[in-house]
Amino acid sequence: MTRILGIDPGSQRTGVGIIDVDGAGKLTHVFHGALVVAGEATFPLRLKRIFDELCDIIAAHQPAECGIERVFMARNPDSALKLGQARGAAICAVVSRGIAVHEYAATEVKQSVVGSGRSDKTQVQHMIGVLLGLKGPLQADAADALAIAVTHAHTRASLARVGIPRTAWRRRR
Repeated sequence: MTRILGIDPGSQRTGVGIIDVDGAGKLTHVFHGALVVAGEATFPLRLKRIFDELCDIIAAHQPAECGIERVFMARNPDSALKLGQARGAAICAVVSRGIAVHEYAATEVKQSVVGSGRSDKTQVQHMIGVLLGLKGPLQADAADALAIAVTHAHTRASLARVGIPRTAWRRRR
């Protein structure tokens, strides 16, 4: 059994999702939520809160691996910079606990979970609910984080079957 942490970084809300995957590929939901940091007085305090809360979640659930969404180029440079800083705080929290971080583009996550890299958030939310047997609506950031964890579970299983490192896998596409 491998426990995987998925993170959907954001400067106002950071999605967090944790799943277990067994040797046969069966996925089990462990935890999900959104760290709402928009209420902090300053942006550096938001980053600190992301770091601290992720450290607490990691301590409580003990994931072995982590997947995080790769930065995409936004239209607004200020938004892209803030997203990058929030992502950096999340990565630092994970790496400070000795966990390797694996990055996935949003299109990779959508392709893995829904079957189309151009699917929308509601389709991702629905499929995560189906794949993990969750009832009721999922908060969007938490669903995205669970989708990243599921993508990492699928990718690591494929790479294990093929027997090549992920860096070589990416070059072959």
